Amino acid sequence: MKIGDSIKPKSETTVIVGMSGGVDSSVCAALLKEEGYNVVGLFMKNWEEFDEHGVCESSKEYADVVRVCEKLDIPYYSVDFIEEYKTQVFNHFIEEYKLGYTPNPDVLCNREIKFKVFFEKSLELGADFLATGHYCQKRLDENGNFALVKGADPLKDQSYFLYTIKSEVLAKVLFPIGHLPKTEVRKIAEKYDLATKYKKDSTGICFIGERNFKNFLSNYVTFVDGNFETLEGVVVGRHTGATYYTIGQRKGLGLGGAGEAWFVVGKDIKRNIVVVERGEAHPAMYADNLVATDLSFTAGEFKKYLPFKCKAKVRYRQKDQDCTITAIIDGKIYVEFDVPQRAITPRQSVVFYDGDDCFGGAMIEKSGPTYYEQNKPLVLAPHQILDLSPSI
Repeated sequence: MKIGDSIKPKSETTVIVGMSGGVDSSVCAALLKEEGYNVVGLFMKNWEEFDEHGVCESSKEYADVVRVCEKLDIPYYSVDFIEEYKTQVFNHFIEEYKLGYTPNPDVLCNREIKFKVFFEKSLELGADFLATGHYCQKRLDENGNFALVKGADPLKDQSYFLYTIKSEVLAKVLFPIGHLPKTEVRKIAEKYDLATKYKKDSTGICFIGERNFKNFLSNYVTFVDGNFETLEGVVVGRHTGATYYTIGQRKGLGLGGAGEAWFVVGKDIKRNIVVVERGEAHPAMYADNLVATDLSFTAGEFKKYLPFKCKAKVRYRQKDQDCTITAIIDGKIYVEFDVPQRAITPRQSVVFYDGDDCFGGAMIEKSGPTYYEQNKPLVLAPHQILDLSPSI
């Protein structure tokens, strides 16, 4: 029996596809129907607000869902989780920014909305499985539990955002395109002549859409001008609100002059100071370890012997980094990396991998002392230097 098969014939197995109006979920529906499942499209409405151009993005996305479902001749519905999204994701996002952190709402949305209330709603509506267009996979492990596995396309893998999904939920979830590269997904959309076949991938945060991020945020967070200062306290310019900046940021600082580019290396929210230094390999941006809280493991608990060597990411798109989980004490996980890590940022996630299995993650509470704080020479391996991205 393949993963995702049920004891019922496929024609009697109902799969609800979480449809976003994008090409990925559209192809999921097409593939599942081709396999013979009883497929239903379900659009999740999380946000309802017009942008500065008078456009309601959710209405546009639902219109595309309708076109795709009618093309595939499958039923479709819309469910409203605006209130749940506001209270469980958006309000948290705003409060974190007010405190000076850079939150990751995608992780929270997957945990609290897509794979909780939306998942439960799908089962309530009679689904045997919920399918989504995420680029990840799953497998049965040696203990009969479901493990979350990276998507086959390394450029699209989304396991970083899905580490909070538990095994019992994975048992009822399908990822129909997780084994495919994005190029193949586009070809399938063209084959079925779906309305979304040439649609651009969505980027950024869903409730912001194509709007200017800072303009949007200013509706909810008060920005107060302040100083950019070096670690020695030298004022080098003015910023437009310390809460808006994040560790490792280069773009949007408005700082110039001769020498290497400026980067954010720290913040003092109480004093409304953004600390900057020149050079993307500045030792104030590098540390060897971190402490994280709000632990979440697919199996429900950490079932490895400590210390445990594995790989981890401290940001999406980062290459897997060799590390050791050294301890788990009082709900906190302690992680030591083999090589220095750049811009470990509080309130972002550290996500753990054992091979291609994503077995869990946690919310970063703090990094260890930086190389600058330790007055320790920073030595980067050649591949780390090549990996440094000036676009951050």
